[in-house]
Amino acid sequence: MRIIGGKFKGRKFYPPKNLPVRPTTDFAKEALFNVLNNRFDLEGIAILDLFAGTGSMSLEFFSRGAEKILSMDQSPACIKYMYQLKKDLELENWSIQRAEVSKGIQRLKTSFDIIFADPPYEMKGLEQMLDSIVESKLLKEDGLLIFEHSKRYSFEEHPQFIESKNYGNVNFTFFAPLNHE
Repeated sequence: MRIIGGKFKGRKFYPPKNLPVRPTTDFAKEALFNVLNNRFDLEGIAILDLFAGTGSMSLEFFSRGAEKILSMDQSPACIKYMYQLKKDLELENWSIQRAEVSKGIQRLKTSFDIIFADPPYEMKGLEQMLDSIVESKLLKEDGLLIFEHSKRYSFEEHPQFIESKNYGNVNFTFFAPLNHE
């Protein structure tokens, strides 16, 4: 795992091989952050990273100046690894929560500038998961939900759809907050 931009650019991390993850490729991460840099000033924003896995995307956001990040995953091994990274990098504003995402988001009481969700590509009920994230109203009024998924899915008919970007086998679909007019 390598950080591709910002203050941690080039740092490499070596997660345990047995983690139940499918890391986002460097190519896709770089393309995503090029899109985000044209839409957002990432400095000082709050991020919710769902299905966080190794915490790679959280670290990319921190590296680019995000102020607070909450990473959520249900894997105890992933949570343990993220806590080790938090300690090693002294990231006091990194909150890490072990929870099944659909239940975990129901307990949250704060809102975020960006929600990044990278559920397992073959997860059953992916459309319902997307709806539960959108309906949670956890996005700030001018926020953005980024949903990573395989090319097998298209969410262009979703009422909060903004656009989709494809980078090889990785697809990012962007959604506006529920209260967006």
